[in-house]
Formats: sequence, structure tokens, C-alpha cells
Amino acid sequence: MEKRKLVIPNDIKTAFKEAGVKKGQAIMVHTSLSSLGYVCGGAQSVIEALLESVGEEGTIMMPTQSWKNLDPKTGVYWQEPEEWWDVIRENIPAYDKMVTPTNTMGAVSEMFRQWPGTLRSDHPARSVAARGHYAEYLTENHDLSDIFGDSSPIGRLYELDGYVLLIGVGYDKNTSLHLADVRAEYPGKHTVIESSAIRVDGQRIWKNYETLAVDGGDFPVIGEAFEQTGQVRHVSLGNGILSMMSQRALVDFAVEWIGENRK
Repeated sequence: MEKRKLVIPNDIKTAFKEAGVKKGQAIMVHTSLSSLGYVCGGAQSVIEALLESVGEEGTIMMPTQSWKNLDPKTGVYWQEPEEWWDVIRENIPAYDKMVTPTNTMGAVSEMFRQWPGTLRSDHPARSVAARGHYAEYLTENHDLSDIFGDSSPIGRLYELDGYVLLIGVGYDKNTSLHLADVRAEYPGKHTVIESSAIRVDGQRIWKNYETLAVDGGDFPVIGEAFEQTGQVRHVSLGNGILSMMSQRALVDFAVEWIGENRK
């Protein structure tokens, strides 16, 4: 077993620079803090290094999904007895982008959503948070049905020719691949009805909305194939690895891969 390493803020900033993070970039960031070892300052150090690296002219975006705010019958409460599901459905608090915590997005995303100056999108289950030059553009008007499509924050990052930075995580966490799900044609592609608790005119309601069914089961395989193109830069940080890539290159590759390989 690899010995746990100590990571200080300067190590983080140096690794970001080596990975190709520059002033003015718009970057979607996915992070597993624990994968890096012991990070002095924890999530705060990672966020400060990101914001300093892209500068005020840059933008950082992270997933802040609260997918527990979905109908229990879809499996999001698999660990609770089924006889509780109706009660849970009736009592889940309505989404509040200032309050609702993230679900399994990690310590960095959870701190980032509360960071001064950060904006968060309105989707009750699949929100993102962003801070910087394009934060408002990326987070505004996040349509209930277009979770990961062209008008979503992920689609808007594509229009900005942004980047993806994986910090100690794999392609199974790479949300941008869902944009390829939306754009590609493949057998079995279909929509589903999802439901979430939202607030309308001050009242909590249970809202149904139609959206593309996605699962991401083949994302690690897509990522492995994309790595072979030589378009990903890797840098070590503590016990983990940073992976930096063009989001547009990734999505375009994945659209073609899905069309040819997903059965």
C-alpha cells in the first residue's frame, strides 16, 4: 500500500500549472480530496489554488448535484426500506440553491457551493456551481428537462471551449460525457420522467419532468479510449493524479465512440 503523502498549497498550484491550468480558462472540476493523501488546508486549499490559477478572468465550475431529491422509486433511497418511500417523497425539503447540500460530490464541491461569490444553478437534482467571469452564463436557466444537454451548464461550457480537470477521480465522474449522451445516436436511447421537490410561489410542490435516461456505465471505457488519443495531460499530486483535457475534444470523441460502440 502506498504511503500517504502530505500535500501543501504550493504543491497544488504547481501541479495545476504543470497540468495546463491557465488564467482565463473556464474549467469543470471534479475532485476526490481523500485520493490526494493529506491536503494541508483541505478543500479550502484546493479551491483557493483553482481560483488563483484561473484568475478573475477565468471560471471554475463544479457539480453540486443533490440527486437524493428524486423519487425514491428510482433507486436513490435503496438503503432505506421501501415502506418509507412514500413518507420520504412527501417530506423531502424543496430544493433551495443556497441551502440544499450536495450528495456524494465530495468535500471540495460542498465547500465550493458555499464559497463567497459562487453561483448555483436552479436544477433541483443536477445543479452545478460556478464562480468567475462566466459563472452567471453557465448557471442561469438550467432547464428541468435539459439536465446535461446543449442549453445546460455542460453544454454552455462546450460553447465556451472550456476544459475538464479531474483531480483524483476517473471518467465515471466526468459529467461532461453526459453531453455526448445527449448528442449521440444509439440503440435504446429514450427519455424518462423524473420528479423532484421544488418551490413555486413560496409553496413546495412535487414536480415531474421528462429528461434523457442516462447511466454512464461505459464512461470509464470511453475515457480509456480517449486517453489513447494523447489529448489528456497527467500530473501527479500527492497520492493522486490530475487529468486535464479539452471538454470539446472529449465530447466530440465520445459522441462518435457512443455511436459506434454502444449497443
